[in-house]
Formats: sequence, structure tokens, C-alpha cells
Amino acid sequence: MKKKIIKYIIIIMLLIIVTLLSTNIYVKLSTKKIIIDDYTNLDNIDCILILGAGVRNNRPSLMLEDRLQKGLELYNNNVSSKIIVSGDHGRKDYDEVNIMKEFLIENNVSSSDIFMDHAGFSTYDSIYRTKEIFKAKKIVIVSQEYHLYRALYIADKLGLEAYGVKAEPKEYYGDALREVREVIARIKDFFKVIIKPKPKYLGETIPVTGDGDITNDK
Repeated sequence: MKKKIIKYIIIIMLLIIVTLLSTNIYVKLSTKKIIIDDYTNLDNIDCILILGAGVRNNRPSLMLEDRLQKGLELYNNNVSSKIIVSGDHGRKDYDEVNIMKEFLIENNVSSSDIFMDHAGFSTYDSIYRTKEIFKAKKIVIVSQEYHLYRALYIADKLGLEAYGVKAEPKEYYGDALREVREVIARIKDFFKVIIKPKPKYLGETIPVTGDGDITNDK
């Protein structure tokens, strides 16, 4: 009897592992075709969404700087005239979004073209708020490739038409651990978009067709 119980436990565990790994593969395969290198044919894009990735000493991390550089490239090539920078600004002493905006302004992006999402505490929250707060419908998401699969899957399930443009591929410190965490995050968000919970913070709408300076807090 004891051997049978152990056998059933092992079978159940294997089924769980296979299911979780299959979910991860499905998320990647279902979004792979909308990660694009040639963005010149895109039109009527409401905004470029740049997702946060940490700041150090009041400057973007290397990963975040690469995202900002790619977003800047898209802006300068007229993919969209509006940018949303979305990240963590949950504490006074930690502010991703103002640093992201400052970087873009330093590179000649008009302040009024940049909207700050101060409550982009997760990829899910950033994309949910892009739709519900900023009223975007057709967007380009900028991040590293490993992250775009999940971001695009979330966008699709929330009803956005989204395309992904990856930041220039580089090696970053902690890549192996980051990939493991991302697999877990893909599985988590696969189930999250079925439920579609509201983010912790929503608020009044700020249409991305307007003036981004309305999101300034300084």
C-alpha cells in the first residue's frame, strides 16, 4: 500500500512538472511571432511602453538603459510620438519612472510626449494600466527578449494589440537566475490573466493622446 501511495505521488508530481513546463513553452510559442526586428511597417501605434528594470545611484541600470535606448530609437523613427515609462515608484527613496523620463529628456525627447506610470509594480500592472488608465489600444512593448514573451502574452489576454521590440541582446549579471525566475513568472501570469484581477492602484484615466506632463510629480 505504501509503495502504491509513493508511486501515485511521483506520478502526480511529474504531471505537475510537465504541465508547468508546457505552460511556459506555450507562452513563448504563442507570442514569438509578434516579437519583431523590422518595425518600419507598424502604423497607428498609440504608444511605446518601456518597462522598468531597476535604477542604481539615480541612473538606469544597464538593462534599463538598453530598454530606454531602444525606445528612443523607436521614437526617433516615428513608430509613435508617445512613450509610457512604467516602473516602481512606491517609495520616496526609490523612483524608476522619473529617472527613466530624465534619461529620455536628456536624449531630446519632448517632456510632453512622456507619460510616467508611477504604479507599474509588475509587468501585469504596467500593461493593465496602459490599457485602463492610459487608454492605449495598440502598443509596442520594449524589453529584453526573455521578458517580452510574458509581457506580450499578458497584453493579448487583456485585449491589447501589442508588438514586442527587444533591446539589444547583451549578457547581464545574474542572467541564469533571472531566466529561472522568468519561467516561474510566466506560469504565474498565465493563470493570472485568466482571473484578470485589478492592480492595487488604478485611479483616474490619463489618455495617452494628451500631454504627458500631467503625470509629473516634481
